[in-house]
Amino acid sequence: MRKYITFIGLLACVVASAQNIDDVLRYSSENIQGSARFQAMGGAFGSLGGDLSALNINPAGSAVFNNGLFSVSGTNYSNKIDSDLNGSLNSTSSNNFDINQIGGAFVFKSTDADSPWKKLTLALNYDLVQNFDSRSVTQGRSNQGVDNYFLDFAEGIELAPLKLKANETLGDAYLAIGATNGLNFAGQQAFLGFQAGIIEPVSDTEDNTSYFSNADYDDVNHDFRQDITGYNSKFTVNGATQYGDNLYFGASLNFHTLRYERLNRYSETFNERGSGTARYIDFDNLLVTEGSGFSLSLGAIAKVNDFLRVGASYQSPTWYRLTDNFSQGIDSNFPNKESSFQFFNLNYINIFDYQIKTPGKLTGSISAVFGKSGLISFDYGYQDMSNAQLRPTSDAGFANENTYISETLGAVSTIRVGGEYRIQRVSLRAGYRYEQSPYESGDIIGDLTGISGGLGYSFRRSRLDLAISRTEQDRLQYFFDTGINTAALLNNVNTNVTLGYTLNF
Repeated sequence: MRKYITFIGLLACVVASAQNIDDVLRYSSENIQGSARFQAMGGAFGSLGGDLSALNINPAGSAVFNNGLFSVSGTNYSNKIDSDLNGSLNSTSSNNFDINQIGGAFVFKSTDADSPWKKLTLALNYDLVQNFDSRSVTQGRSNQGVDNYFLDFAEGIELAPLKLKANETLGDAYLAIGATNGLNFAGQQAFLGFQAGIIEPVSDTEDNTSYFSNADYDDVNHDFRQDITGYNSKFTVNGATQYGDNLYFGASLNFHTLRYERLNRYSETFNERGSGTARYIDFDNLLVTEGSGFSLSLGAIAKVNDFLRVGASYQSPTWYRLTDNFSQGIDSNFPNKESSFQFFNLNYINIFDYQIKTPGKLTGSISAVFGKSGLISFDYGYQDMSNAQLRPTSDAGFANENTYISETLGAVSTIRVGGEYRIQRVSLRAGYRYEQSPYESGDIIGDLTGISGGLGYSFRRSRLDLAISRTEQDRLQYFFDTGINTAALLNNVNTNVTLGYTLNF
């Protein structure tokens, strides 16, 4: 039977468990796949419109439609992660398929020939903002073990609450510590390390607040396996209008739904110094996040002449309301662990309710249209990640983390370039995408680069599109937030193949 403890409100010590800069970055960055045509051209649609996924860049884009339409796209996601930990190399790949875009638009043309308002477009569209599915394996050696993680949390915590009371189970004690002011997540980690025999108190008195490690090694073998599944989707309700022959205006309401599940399985082995006895520690952490969000966007497109178009748009911050379900399991073969110790079923769950406000985003666009022969488009986006926030800001722990976010993250510039060349019914497309690292230093997460290509074939009233896109990004992977400072270098390559169908009516 699963047991739970729920935290709502002021969680000063809980931040270290799940709510931190990583969550802010995960939900602030939109890696919209979109329709096949959108992907093939690198998503450079800010001044073009004419595609349902373009509403994510500029909501005025739907006013470019001359008729109603329906569009659907499905993508095969291929993810490959190469890891390097002190020269030890591993490679892991995964594949999955999903319907990543579906939507429709209705165009209502003015019946008044003298009115400057030429038409009104209403559109509904679903897009997958992020596909979180990935798998990685990191193995290697270092001179830092997970005992340092437990020591960092235990220092300063009294021994008394780390011991089991009469007739108290490990799970009940774990949840009770999590709900105790001044202990919370840090106390839970100290409790697990002590009960598993990994750390010991300097003295056996109840008011002891200092600990030492029972792990005696020269170096350790790390085996860290991370399995992630989930998505962040956006449902857009859009309205746009055409004024005169050259101006388009639009606005959208965006409703997000997300689910994120991450299982970290960490195993550590070493030969005990002196005795040569093989020791192991298995430590699992499971995080499941669910929630919803809301944002709005405004935009405009202008035809400067028959050749040149410009666009500008603003996407407001997204306000997320999230719930984390967090559980842990640990096992070891240390001889001094509690005789009744068995805590490896992930059935004792901490529940945290909190909010995230992501930064707003500005986009400027310009494109050149060569009649019916083709086009070239360029988008530039700006988003200041230092403005992201964990909420409520009155929480002391969140306030500290928000200060860290504002000092560590910086402005992110995004560049998208796309082109299309038409040969009768066939369209040839290509795109390029660049996204700057959200970190001021650029060390933790590197810049993202992507290339794409595709083609489309037009029937009388419909179109079939195919796109292939590839993005690549490096990042550092730390096993835990504290204790082990050795990081693995991960190279993440996503290769997506998308097939889309559009029907005009």
